[in-house]
Amino acid sequence: MRGVVLCLLLACLCRPALASAETMRLVTGDDYAPFTGQQLSGGGLLTQVVQAALAQVEVKTELEWHPWNRGMQMTLKAEYDATFPYVYTVERGQDYLYSEPITVIEQHLFSRAGEVYEVSNLAALTGKRLCYPLGWQLPPAIDQMIEQGLLTRHSPIGLPQCARLLLLNRDDVFVADSMIGAGALSQAGAAPSQFHRSKSTFPATSLHLLVSRQHPRAEQLIAVFNRGLASLRTSNQYEQLVINYLNAQTGP
Repeated sequence: MRGVVLCLLLACLCRPALASAETMRLVTGDDYAPFTGQQLSGGGLLTQVVQAALAQVEVKTELEWHPWNRGMQMTLKAEYDATFPYVYTVERGQDYLYSEPITVIEQHLFSRAGEVYEVSNLAALTGKRLCYPLGWQLPPAIDQMIEQGLLTRHSPIGLPQCARLLLLNRDDVFVADSMIGAGALSQAGAAPSQFHRSKSTFPATSLHLLVSRQHPRAEQLIAVFNRGLASLRTSNQYEQLVINYLNAQTGP
């Protein structure tokens, strides 16, 4: 009897986290260029990275698109296996397991040309209107200003809408990484010369893939993804994905 139990335990321990060619259901949001977007090549740079990382460990993917907040809530209920890309917060960490960083970003303040705001002098934003999409996590310093009533937040569905709202003088500033901001301006049909990007930046943050702690295989899914991401990096395929994506945007 002990021999049978031992064999069963060993079988469980040796079983792979995910079977080869198993499918992982993913959800992400739109208008987060260049990282995610339905109109972007391959669904965006980080969509390609996530799918390529899972392909490294022979896991297939099914990707669906939902508004950011809805996709996160559906992932929380384990209706999807994972969502991406998100920054870490203590509050989210209570509900989700986080992967290793997919990428690291540094965020700037974007404002209309001629209206200069710097991260090094956030007090100048007092009384201004911030545009930041629903479901996106703000830098802590900006979040604190909103909680104190020093800054008003407007939350459209995507960052291109923020660029348009600034030009319409309905909002004053938005926050974005340089690549994300440039992508938003392009999607909004706006020229970079119409905006000012701060020279100073918020502290660097990383973007991750998230799995709900309620998911019955949460730790296994994160471990499998991390293994695939590590393989993608060590094989230099990650770097090549980035180069190919950027080259495709700029053309020959």
